[in-house]
Amino acid sequence: MEPDEDKNCTVYIVVTNHEAQYCIWPKRKRIPAGWRPAGKEGSKSECLEYIDVVWTDMRPLSLRHRMAEQAAKAE
Repeated sequence: MEPDEDKNCTVYIVVTNHEAQYCIWPKRKRIPAGWRPAGKEGSKSECLEYIDVVWTDMRPLSLRHRMAEQAAKAE
């Protein structure tokens, strides 16, 4: 754990990737390649609560698309 996390002053941002998966990242650090801001920042708990609301399907986006295509073909 980083020292400023003990004091609960770390600001996080919510990031998402091309598969519509979410993660939190310390705002002061550069966002890793393949991830982009999702429009939410705040405390760790605020960011995790946001993810709980918006990330309702944990399957990667490519899998969701593939399953939808297979379902459409089966009809």
